[in-house]
Amino acid sequence: MVMKHGIQPEDLYRLKSVSNPQVSPDGTEVVYVETCIDEKKNDYVSNLFYINLTEKNPLQWTFGDDKTNSPVWSSDGSKIAFVSTRTGKPQIFVLAKTGGEAKQVTHCKNGATSPVWSPCGKKIAFSVKLGKNEDIFDKAEDDKKEEKELKPLEVDNMKYKSDAAGFIDMDQYTHIAIVHLESGELEQVTTGSHHFHLDTWSPNGKYLTYLADLTEDIDFSFYNDIYLLDVETKQTRQLTEGAEMFYQTSWSPNSRYIAFLGSDREFENATQAKLWMYDMEQSNLTNVTSDFDAPVGDFVVGDFLQDVVAPRVQWMNDSHSFYFQVTDHGNAAIYFGNVAGEIYPAIHDNQYVYGFSLDSQNDKAIVAISTTTNPGDLFYVNLKTGEKEQLTKVNEEFLWSRILSVPEAIEFEGADGWKVSGWIMKPIGYEEGEKYPLILEIHGGPHAMYAHAYFNEFQILAAQGFAVLYTNPRGSHGYGQKFVDAVRGDYGGNDYQDLMAAVDYALEQYEFIDQDRLGVTGGSYGGFMTNWIVSHTNRFKAAVTQRSISNWISFYGVSDIGYYFTDWQIQAELDDIEKLWHHSPLKYVDNVQTPLLILHSEKDYRCPIEQAEQLFIALKHRKKETKFIRFPESNHELSRSGKPTLRMNRLEYIRDWFVKYL
Repeated sequence: MVMKHGIQPEDLYRLKSVSNPQVSPDGTEVVYVETCIDEKKNDYVSNLFYINLTEKNPLQWTFGDDKTNSPVWSSDGSKIAFVSTRTGKPQIFVLAKTGGEAKQVTHCKNGATSPVWSPCGKKIAFSVKLGKNEDIFDKAEDDKKEEKELKPLEVDNMKYKSDAAGFIDMDQYTHIAIVHLESGELEQVTTGSHHFHLDTWSPNGKYLTYLADLTEDIDFSFYNDIYLLDVETKQTRQLTEGAEMFYQTSWSPNSRYIAFLGSDREFENATQAKLWMYDMEQSNLTNVTSDFDAPVGDFVVGDFLQDVVAPRVQWMNDSHSFYFQVTDHGNAAIYFGNVAGEIYPAIHDNQYVYGFSLDSQNDKAIVAISTTTNPGDLFYVNLKTGEKEQLTKVNEEFLWSRILSVPEAIEFEGADGWKVSGWIMKPIGYEEGEKYPLILEIHGGPHAMYAHAYFNEFQILAAQGFAVLYTNPRGSHGYGQKFVDAVRGDYGGNDYQDLMAAVDYALEQYEFIDQDRLGVTGGSYGGFMTNWIVSHTNRFKAAVTQRSISNWISFYGVSDIGYYFTDWQIQAELDDIEKLWHHSPLKYVDNVQTPLLILHSEKDYRCPIEQAEQLFIALKHRKKETKFIRFPESNHELSRSGKPTLRMNRLEYIRDWFVKYL
């Protein structure tokens, strides 16, 4: 008999992700990406899988220990284009549905991504990065294998680094090219010293849409406009103009309407994304969800799934109706809409819809769903009736030998009488009448949302005997524009009160929680809030701060986003040092009595490691109980997509710190 137990950090190597389902044009087949971890390589491996929706038996289509993603069907359903690293840098390959070897169709020096089929199926547009004196004919195999010469980095712009890309080559730009599949001929369709981001090809074959910010002063520009590029004449036409950020275009089948997402940034990065529609016949732009108080798109925070691709608006064949994703009250849902202005939920259960692909003839879709006890699987869903059939069970066999804690949804009164939502998890092995320690988890962002979704870290803590409390305090997405904007200029104010109210509620409602054994942890904004909490109350007996902010004054100059994020969120710049310092946990370090573990990545450019260094030295200088863990070769995304061994180490450090002190 197999003894069941809870999730452990090393189980990360056993769990698999499924993502990015793509339904064939006739609605009878689906291709998707499955990702696992290769323990020997200490890296992620992803491959394409296929399901015939009549037989419903998953089959593996690509093999190997590389990364394969971005599958796209040709318009006749006979081929799949995808991106793979099997030859080194990511390149585009084409695989016939009937089988055989995939054919590599790009060999670009810096790789090729984002394949987009022409409607005729004879060409593929793609994105390519080109540096100074480089063109699309430079091949990857011509790259010298020897170690690159060390050179000084010349910096003229404030946007010279990013957490995702590291230091940015300011002479390298993203351009759009086309490969003609029969001849192999390459055609570059954009040029110049700006980034041009490929988006979609119109069904009538006339236009490519792309996104670009052509502002000269890129340091203070945070916008994206949508452009049409005439494939024949190469003439461009700007569809949007102004202080907006637009993305993810989607054409109606008759090529009349272009749906896309975006916002007017009225509340800077706290502005809810809306669904917009451009009518090519009338040449007018409409905000479809102007009266809809929820963000369109995916704003759920998690720590497990890989290669999640937020779905575009997807059209039915009538060119009148469509489906789209919405983040709302702890759920990521699918909504129905049409050009007449109707909007209503099609799927709005307690779950995280992290991807879907529409059968545009039958109001059905392949939907990627995560729940609190299922990391993620694909389901065949009737969008009219809500009926669904599970197609994949990638973690079922493994989870059969594990016990999962089932979160209970809660709602309580936060600051100013506002309603705040969250969840509480009992520890694995819970027994009536026993007392258990509680850990408060705080998400990053702050404009993100915990959801009815699987969270690996929480299950590991529950398996260790901890109760877990996680909430969506003000600043979180999914609860309306006023709610998400409320944190700006008030970091450590009513958001802190919301979190303390959550703990008070848990202690009042759940007798099994030991009020003398409370812990708190969080990352990014959640790390800032952990620092703030331990410097403003002694009610917690242990804390773990991750990729945190401790000093807004230095953050202004060292973060890749600091010089504008500080203004947007704290609503103060360097001419208001007093306010920046007022909101900095470092100011209150003398008050810290809670043993604090500090976790940070060496190459975190979002919340640079100097934030952790300052906090650690200040605490040690004052003889406080603390420890500092530095993760090599890792960035801000360590907990989600970092090296698997380091992700596991991180989980062990968190678990062991709370075991020691709680």
